[in-house]
Amino acid sequence: MKSSAPVRFPFPARLALAFALAIPLCSSLPAAAAIDGRWMLEFEDGKERVQLTTKRTKLGRGNSTNSSSHASTVFRGLVRPAGSSALPARFDLVRDAGTVTFEGQLDASGGTGRFLFVPNPDFAREMERVGYSGLTDENLYTMAIHDIGRTFIGGLRDLGYSRLSFDDLVSMRVHGASPEFIRELGTLRYERLPADDLVSMRIHGAVPSFIRELRELGYERLSSDDLVSMRIHGATPEFIREVGALGYEKLPADDLVSLRIHHVTPEFVRELKTLGYSNASPDDLVSMRIHNVTTEFVRQMRDLGFRDASVDDLVSMRIHKVTTDFARKVKSRDPNVTVDELVSMRIHGRG
Repeated sequence: MKSSAPVRFPFPARLALAFALAIPLCSSLPAAAAIDGRWMLEFEDGKERVQLTTKRTKLGRGNSTNSSSHASTVFRGLVRPAGSSALPARFDLVRDAGTVTFEGQLDASGGTGRFLFVPNPDFAREMERVGYSGLTDENLYTMAIHDIGRTFIGGLRDLGYSRLSFDDLVSMRVHGASPEFIRELGTLRYERLPADDLVSMRIHGAVPSFIRELRELGYERLSSDDLVSMRIHGATPEFIREVGALGYEKLPADDLVSLRIHHVTPEFVRELKTLGYSNASPDDLVSMRIHNVTTEFVRQMRDLGFRDASVDDLVSMRIHKVTTDFARKVKSRDPNVTVDELVSMRIHGRG
């Protein structure tokens, strides 16, 4: 009887399968340790980088998973196999806070196995001397995985950030609020910002290059909250230039954000201008968008003879459901009917 060929799963499926089955892929690591778990690694094609995922089960606290990209050179002893056959592997991530040792199997795509973290007690004592007392093995493991070491902490201390909470320290490292980032902000007169502001700026892209672009457009000293809000809502330098070319120059940050939130686009403004609404204020434009005063509605009302309707008139008609059909019906009976009369009729259920 002819034997069938063995089934070979694609690499991601093999990694997931190994995690799901909890296969003990290495024998020399202790079966039980304070900080241990499973790892899977993928080599990123065309780059000297790897994607490392670690997974742990904490007693009584569920599962913990971390995934991040690293330069392959940060791992001591990591060698990428040439072929598709899995080979035994052992490599280390050596950090100030301690060493993570990985054992398992690797092929040219990546691999999976178990890891063990051994904390560095000297580093823990050193951190206690500079104000980070009571660091647990869990804290040290987190610091090792995210490379929160002497250089990062010392750089922050030199810039006046010497009494950060552990959570702030981790958040700043994870999101790139580094000493280099803080120094560059300082050259732009953003000094001694709270850790939360620094992290928020990094998360939302309110970075020095963005600040410099805004300065070129005349926005010299926006608050960190303004910068973050502009990034969140898309008040980009390109948007500012576009609305500026339409006569809305040097608008306050709040107005720019409001325009973006309510979808006041340059196209909408241009169409209104062709319909005779060249002097609508930013508040008018926002009000029109909120109440669905579309350019099509404006055009239809103009065609019915309401050519001088103000922005307030248009908004009032939309609020009180004066539709073009209703206006046309009343206009057929009373050619001289006014906007105020149309609104009154709708309010009182007449017409």
